[in-house]
Amino acid sequence: MVELQAAAVATIRDLARQLRVDSIRSTTEAGSGHPTSSMSAADLMAVLMTKYLKFDFDKPQHPGNDRLIFSKGHAAPLLYSMYRAAGCIGEKELLSLRKFGSRLEGHPVPRVLPWVDVATGSLGQGLAMGVGMAMDSKYLDKIDFRVWVLLGDSEMAEGSVWEAMAAASHYQLNNLIAILDMNRLGQRGETALGWDSATYAARARGFGFHVIEINGHDIDQIDFAYQEACGVLGQPTLIIAKTEKGHGLVLTANQDGWHGKPLSKEQARDAIETLGGVSDVKIDVQKPQEPVKKGVITAELTGTGKFTMPPYTGGVATREAYGDGLKALGNAYNDVVVLDAEVSNSTYAEKFSKAFLDRFFEMYIAEQLMVGVGLGLATRGKKVFCSTFAAFFARAYDFIRMAAVSRGTLKLCGSHAGCSIGADGPSQMALEDIAMMRAVHGSTVLYPCDAISCARLVEKMYDLEGISYLRTTREKTRLIYKLEDEFEIGGSKVLRSDKEDMVTLIGAGITLHECLKAYDELKDQGITVRVIDLYSVKPIDVKTLQTAARETEALIVVEDHWVEGGLGDAVLDAFAVKGPPPRGGKLPLVDVLPKVIKIAVRSMPGSGEPQELMEHAGISAGHIVATVKGLVK
Repeated sequence: MVELQAAAVATIRDLARQLRVDSIRSTTEAGSGHPTSSMSAADLMAVLMTKYLKFDFDKPQHPGNDRLIFSKGHAAPLLYSMYRAAGCIGEKELLSLRKFGSRLEGHPVPRVLPWVDVATGSLGQGLAMGVGMAMDSKYLDKIDFRVWVLLGDSEMAEGSVWEAMAAASHYQLNNLIAILDMNRLGQRGETALGWDSATYAARARGFGFHVIEINGHDIDQIDFAYQEACGVLGQPTLIIAKTEKGHGLVLTANQDGWHGKPLSKEQARDAIETLGGVSDVKIDVQKPQEPVKKGVITAELTGTGKFTMPPYTGGVATREAYGDGLKALGNAYNDVVVLDAEVSNSTYAEKFSKAFLDRFFEMYIAEQLMVGVGLGLATRGKKVFCSTFAAFFARAYDFIRMAAVSRGTLKLCGSHAGCSIGADGPSQMALEDIAMMRAVHGSTVLYPCDAISCARLVEKMYDLEGISYLRTTREKTRLIYKLEDEFEIGGSKVLRSDKEDMVTLIGAGITLHECLKAYDELKDQGITVRVIDLYSVKPIDVKTLQTAARETEALIVVEDHWVEGGLGDAVLDAFAVKGPPPRGGKLPLVDVLPKVIKIAVRSMPGSGEPQELMEHAGISAGHIVATVKGLVK
């Protein structure tokens, strides 16, 4: 180990004091925030920033930059103080913390701040995202950079942290270095383990990590730990740093009751004086060397650039068409990466894995991990598709929500949707997923009815920004469309239409086929109805729906989903007045208010044959026919 020179130690100590002072100043000015959680990790970050972090702040997307994730996102004042020390932000901006319109939000957010990759603050997520970035470095672009993740000890109670640790070890990510700020105190008192470093260490070693235990306020120990971590081969590292919350002040050091509480102006004035006053230490952070990409994904190798449709001729399940679409995308574009949660033989993501194993990563039964890793990979410019049974995305919903906060782009596919999956029973049936995904900010929700529309929508997903979700069906369904048909995001298909249409049937996925069966039966009885395939649930085809409402007596929405929040509510939303009005203006009125009947799953399904379950749920063709006849008589 190379010891630090006295001058370097002095600089690091001055920087650490400044980071504490700036964390106090900014939170006191804001009247809220987390100064003590920032103060505990100040020494750790001072050493990292001065000697080990390689980052070009003028080029935050430089491919050779190390990545730094504050998984304990509430320590944002410390991160912003580091930015001031690096010369990225000035005094005025530092003191704008948490103010409306400031870039320095209460927890770090990407795009608002170009040096932040992922939004954190919902604890337990940063390590999974770091795993994704480290996997990109090791397996895809093969560019040498390190991923540093600052963890809080409270979040170590989250199972998602240990999912990420298992994956980091499985994929031998020696370029991932996690730093545990073990300051003992959580939001309302002591954490589960307090300062029990030995137990944290034993658990981490059990998960395959190289572990280093240190005093997190001893500059030399921190330096030696980073040196050691940078030399580890074949496994990730966890540095367990014993620290004090609020370190540096008698008032706050290791004192309960200070979580999320700023110092008063008087307390802050005395604290700043005790810490040596306001300073302006500037650190010239090391810049990375220009890397040479050695991996399979490079700017020069982009695939054929042409999406080739599979040659469908008969009935195929949309879940299988998803796999076909992935494989076609893999041929067309070299930046497509696929993750699956150990169900690739059911989601048919295995079609991609067999063709492009170097771009397929198994996440096993760990859906939170899959979404977090996917977001980490996406920050490195990859087009990431994540797939599992649709019901199990509920477990990962907070990660999906935070991916939207991150302004991230992820493509999700949920198979085995609705009661129509059959005998597996309700634990496997996604009946909430449309509502769940519609509620994600900026999301796109797609629900194809046949293999052709599914493959085409997978193609469309490649270019979509934000969170997009494709709902696929377990059962084989007959082909409705031709290979040359196109499917625009925000569109729909009017499959049956006549000027004499009495009502409109609206379906998607499996229920579209029931609507078509009902159409045939009703036509035989002299009743004409319109049929719309609402394959784009969000954004929705407002124009087509409003036209149908003007020209027919009612809209009947049929869905294999709970009645709340699904297709029916999406249709109703097409007629809602969007407020509030512009200042001094008036709200535009919707010129038609339709009669909407929602046919949906309303009672808990059991096991059975798919058609039996749809019949029992009341979403089969016979129930649709009865509903129409009850309206038109």
